[in-house]
Amino acid sequence: MKQLIKDIDILQPEEAQACEVKISKEEDTGKGRKFYIESYGCQMNFSDSEIVTSILKEEGFDTTSDFTQADLILLNTCSIREKAEQTVRNRLKAFNEIKEEKPAITIGILGCMAERLKEKLLEEEKIVDLVAGPDAYRDMPRLVNEAQGGEKAVNTFLSREETYADISPIRLNSNGVTAFISIMRGCDNMCTFCVVPFTRGRERSRDPKSIVREAQELFDKGYREVTLLGQNVDSYKWSPNEDLKGKAQIEKSGETDITSFAQLLEMVAKVHPDLRVRFSTSHPMDMTDDVLYAMAKYENICEYIHLPVQSGNTRVLEKMNRGYTREEYMERVDAIKRIVGDECGISADVIAGFCTETEEEHQDTISLMEEVKFDFSYMFHYSERPGTPAAKKFEDDVPLADKKRRLNEIISLQKEHGLFRNQQRVGKTYKVLIEGNSRRSDEQWMGRNSANIVVVFDKPEGSKVGEYYEVKVTDCTGATLIGEAI
Repeated sequence: MKQLIKDIDILQPEEAQACEVKISKEEDTGKGRKFYIESYGCQMNFSDSEIVTSILKEEGFDTTSDFTQADLILLNTCSIREKAEQTVRNRLKAFNEIKEEKPAITIGILGCMAERLKEKLLEEEKIVDLVAGPDAYRDMPRLVNEAQGGEKAVNTFLSREETYADISPIRLNSNGVTAFISIMRGCDNMCTFCVVPFTRGRERSRDPKSIVREAQELFDKGYREVTLLGQNVDSYKWSPNEDLKGKAQIEKSGETDITSFAQLLEMVAKVHPDLRVRFSTSHPMDMTDDVLYAMAKYENICEYIHLPVQSGNTRVLEKMNRGYTREEYMERVDAIKRIVGDECGISADVIAGFCTETEEEHQDTISLMEEVKFDFSYMFHYSERPGTPAAKKFEDDVPLADKKRRLNEIISLQKEHGLFRNQQRVGKTYKVLIEGNSRRSDEQWMGRNSANIVVVFDKPEGSKVGEYYEVKVTDCTGATLIGEAI
């Protein structure tokens, strides 16, 4: 699950997992205490930071964009790649230098890295004062008070029920147009390379009524696009039976009065025709045709799917415990094109050099990419994560040099495919939602079409952020469409 909007030629693999978001808007309502937060990793982390902000504002904190002015510094962290964890450690060192001059500052770590390392950062390394896992954010007021009182402040309890459904997030770094809505938490898939089930707990879905209510509130405030977030949105299932928590319990019970992800999509799409609906991330094992038919039925459900493949070889996919074969993945791609259409944007995650991957199996990934031609991808070489099934059971036996070479081949091919896909869009006209200025010129707008492709065009007189424009594409790069409003 990652932020996909980049007005550049290609996403480098490090950017996708070590991206950073800071609070961009200073808010001083005279509450006396200020906090600063940085978020790393996936969109779910950014959404969680908005929940934490809401909780802390209720406890008498204002936000600040300058960490030197903060009473409380928080890092919401990612553990999926070693680079992301190292980035956080470097930031903690910088914050502790500030703390030497201002000992009253409290430094806290949140999210997946906090869950994975727990008390180690607090007691052994002594570089934080507070540790809170993804299901412990309601406990933040107590943890902050204990840390500021010099006590051990840690809560990494993983809940089977927490969804934060009743908390209205405070939108951070918001353009006032697009927003995230978390629809579920946790993950029940045990992909052997992944730490998420161990850092975010078991899967549980949020009451659909609260999701629709949040979407309506956002639309009423002027937002025109929402992204429904989950580690695996296709496995969203909600039952009104309070005794049933999560997809596995619902399916085991035989409960029929449930809301599926396809039904949830329709419910949110009906909020208003001018509210675009996106979602992330999908899983090839769980995506049903019902979801695709919902996308085809509603014009405001965007024609874009992030469908991680990880490998193009069935044996490697089995070793990764992905739950599908190469052929089954391609069947889902074919279904997308058949039901939604060829204009539907498809992106992927790809891992090079997973344990025991041979050169021939790497070529299977290359051939799958050639067959699909993804619009863009998030590409990495395999990095062993402590505590995962792969780290416990498999030898990380592909030489680093081979991993890097294979990754470079994947990146090079993706550049070709991104450019090819965009060249096919030249001459066509798309409905574009204006999100803000282009990175390269204040005389141009930047927005995205339904397929999640960045579109840049000169500003029509009187146009403004949050409006839709029909834009005819006149040129392109590998990641950006260039056009003119019509």
